[in-house]
Order: sequence, then C-alpha cells, then structure tokens
Amino acid sequence: MTATDRPWLSSYRKGTPTDITPEFNNGLEMFQAAVKRNPNLAAIKYFDATISVAELDAQSTALAAGLLANGFQKGDRLAVYLQNIPQFLIAMLGTWKAGGVMVSVNPMNRSRELDYMLKDSGATVLLCLESLYGQVAKDVVPSTNVKLVITTSELEYQTRNDARLFKDVKRERHAGTIDMLELIAKHRGESVPAVTLLPSDVAFLTYTSGTTGVPKGARNTHGNVVFNSQAYRDWIDLSSDEVILGVAPLFHITGLIAHITISFLLPATLVLAYRFDPGVMIDTIREHRPTFTVGAITVFIALSNAPGVEPSDFASLHKIYSGGAAIAPAIADAFKARFGHQIHNIYGLTETTSPSHGVPLGAETPVDPTSGALSVGVPIFNTIVRIVGEDGQELPPGEVGEIVTEGPQVVAGYWNKPEETEKSIPNGRLHTGDVGFMDKNGWFYIVDRKKDMINASGYKVWPREVEDVLYGHPSVREAAVIGVPDEYRGESVKAFVSLKPGTTATPEEIQAFCKERMAAYKYPRQVEIVDELPKTVTGKILRRELRDTK
Repeated sequence: MTATDRPWLSSYRKGTPTDITPEFNNGLEMFQAAVKRNPNLAAIKYFDATISVAELDAQSTALAAGLLANGFQKGDRLAVYLQNIPQFLIAMLGTWKAGGVMVSVNPMNRSRELDYMLKDSGATVLLCLESLYGQVAKDVVPSTNVKLVITTSELEYQTRNDARLFKDVKRERHAGTIDMLELIAKHRGESVPAVTLLPSDVAFLTYTSGTTGVPKGARNTHGNVVFNSQAYRDWIDLSSDEVILGVAPLFHITGLIAHITISFLLPATLVLAYRFDPGVMIDTIREHRPTFTVGAITVFIALSNAPGVEPSDFASLHKIYSGGAAIAPAIADAFKARFGHQIHNIYGLTETTSPSHGVPLGAETPVDPTSGALSVGVPIFNTIVRIVGEDGQELPPGEVGEIVTEGPQVVAGYWNKPEETEKSIPNGRLHTGDVGFMDKNGWFYIVDRKKDMINASGYKVWPREVEDVLYGHPSVREAAVIGVPDEYRGESVKAFVSLKPGTTATPEEIQAFCKERMAAYKYPRQVEIVDELPKTVTGKILRRELRDTK
C-alpha cells in the first residue's frame, strides 16, 4: 500500500489530517433524522424480536415522558445497569429526550463498584435488570441520590429464552421499583417538550477501569459522539445496508459508539444477543447474517474455536474490526486463512469516545519488523497524535514514547475531577498511558501500557512482544505475560497460556518455542497452562489479576 491509496495517510504526514464536518449537533438529532429517513427499518433484532425505528422512537418518547412525570430534569443523570438488550437503546434515547445524561454501568459490577458510580455521578434514576436489583442494587440504592428505580427483564421482547443464557432467569418484581414496560405503556402517546442539546453537553458518562486509581467518569459529549459516529461510517465505508453485530458490551465505549450510535446515524439494524456466548453468537450470525462488527480479539478467537463453526458462517461478515486488546499477527493470519476475512485493527480509549486510530478498510496492516506487532493504524479524521518522551517533548518516527492524542473525539474531562483532568488531558491533549511509536509512513504501533513493562536484568521487556510469539505456537489459544520477582534478574518473564481445544503442549515445549525465537532475556522463564485467562467484560485480558495471583 502506498500513501496515494488513502489520501488521509499522505495528508496526515504533512500535519493536515483530512477533515470531516459533523452533520448533527447531538446524538438525538442523529436518531431523529433516522426516524424521518426510514421509520420502518428494523432498528433492533433480539433473538426472535424485531423493533422498528418508529417503535424505538415511540417507546423512548414514552419513557422520557415517564421520567419527566417523576421529576427528572434537564442535566439529571440516569444510570443504566443492563446487558445487551433492547431496553438499553430505549433508555439512552429516553434519557436524551428528557434532557439528561446516561451513566453506563458494567452489569458485572457488584455493590462496591455500583455504590461508587451512583454516588460519583449523582444519578437520580437507576434503570436495571430485575435480577441485578435483587442481587446488588437494592442494598446500595438507599445510601445514594437515586430517587427512582426502574427495573426490566432480559426475557422481555423475545420468546426463545435460550437455555444457554436464560436457564436460571426468572421474573421478579421488587417493592419500591417501577417496571419499565409498564411505565412506557402508561405514558405511550404523550409528547415531551423539545430539548436543546449542545455539542458541549454531556451525552453519557463512561467510567474508566480504575487500574491507576479510582474509576473516573469520562464526560463523553454529544459533539464527541456525533464526530466518532461519522468517523466510523466514513472510515469503514458503512451504509444503511449494514447489519451490525453487537458483540461488544453496550455499556462500554465500543458498544456505545460502534454499535448503538452508528446504527442511529446510518441508520442500520443492530443485532443483540444479551451477552457474549460463543455458541449463541454463532447461531445469531447464522440467522441474521451481519455485515459489520467491532470486538476484542478474544471474541474472534472464541468464535473461531466454537464447536461446529464453519467458514460459511462468516460469509456475510466482511467488515470486521477489533479493538481493546492487542492482535498478534499469527491470530489475524490464521483467521483470514480460515474464514477469508481480514480483522482490521482499531484503537481508542474511553477518553477518545472509541476510535482515534484505525486501519483503513481493505488496507494490509503493516507489522513492526522489530517487535512483530501489528500496527493499530493511522490517526482518523481531524486527529493529531504525537509520541512524547519522559520530558514531554515530541519524539521522531521510530522512537518509543507515550501516545498523546488530540481531536474532536477527546473528552473535555472527567466528571467532578478537575485535578485528574488537568493531569491527563492538559489543554485538550490526552496522555493515554499507552507506550508506542510511529513509523516513517505514519503508522502507529502500541508497545504496551507503561505499568506493564518488565525490567529483566536492566533490559526492558514488553509483554506484548512475548505474547505475539506465544500466539505463533500452534496449540496456544490465548496468552498473557507478566513480570515476576527474580532474585538474580530483579524481574523475569512469566507466561500464562490456555490451549486450543483438542491440542496439547507442555510448559517446557512452549518455553522452548519462545527461546528459539527471542533474545535470552525475553523468553518466559515460567509458563503456566490454565483453562481460561481472566478478562474484562469487553474481552481484554486482565494482567493485573494474574499479577495478584502469581
């Protein structure tokens, strides 16, 4: 590939990225345009249920009317504590129509995390699954500012009740709560006052993982949301003919933008399946024939290893992007050889409202010849990215430093945390905490998180590089590398691996495989084979949990 193949590569190197101009002021305008363009389109498919754009509009308006009738005011926060179900989209739109801010809460969060997020955000309304209210929220809500609790069930809107997902799910009404569908039915047909949402207004609060302290609520504005929705559309050449597969959790910034708001913008059908289960997802792909998705690479590893999966199952899914975790070249090559489709890298953070970099659709992703890492792409439209050293000065191509990003997708700051905002996003420039470099052609490579670097006998070892070699072993399904104390070296490399179904390998064999392919200080001195590696709900492998249990 040459620079002339993709004009923004050339213009980026000259310091003038190709621009796009936002077409809407806010996310609600995007959806309202979809209602006018194609009201009969299937906005959501959820197992055997179909919800049209017009019906999504009607139900979200009714929810907004119900919120306003219960005292919700412009600027109030509504916390959404749900899995990937239609109610999530209804809640987002209903919150915006009522002039509020949605707070997305990880459904895996327990009492401590939920208590923190409700108190930090000041949410006055909680919308959650009945099961999560009974298991977690009912003991948390009394000590927060929440005045109204709305509950719903994953069994609504569909009748299949797949035992792989819903075997133990039962309907349960809780005292002091309002049922979401009953609230919608009560206020159906009511209008709500027109609301003005500025690009600078907060669309939703998304909380960081808290790996370097307490979680911080990123203030993703409507301007951020509109810009990156358009960036996805134009970067990947998406159209209203797409069918979007919702493999990423909707509470996460990838699900919020790459699934929900892009479906509003196009508009296009979004396929949901409650939560990620490889077998269920393969059946969903076979039934609904999606064309586009974004998910962690662990998602595609799991799908490719699902029992009975065939290359034909992926025939329709010709626009595949992966973000949130590193992609080893061996995995991408094996997936393309088996299923015929390229997995394109995309890179961003909660604070960049999803993408800041991406591999252009159809472009061959370059591999760094030194580390063997796949590039995460080039900066997307309107985005300036620098590599800076410890002294804060910009480094030339090829040198490793911290990635610093600025552009219309970067959040204005963190909710009620001015000091953290000034530290991490001074003058609108996001200091990502990710270490990487840019090559002479403008392609960016992530080396690792600063905190994950291993110091072995004074040599720097980046876990990513060792993991990429591990993925080249024919029996390795997933891999993670950490540093462990070593009396002689200070730290040495330890690898945790899970194996592909039907294969075998000993720790010694895996260690020997790496030793043949790496410098002596890099190969793992310890290899532990495990059934599964710990992951976030988005599919990112949790090295910190491995460090805690080493």
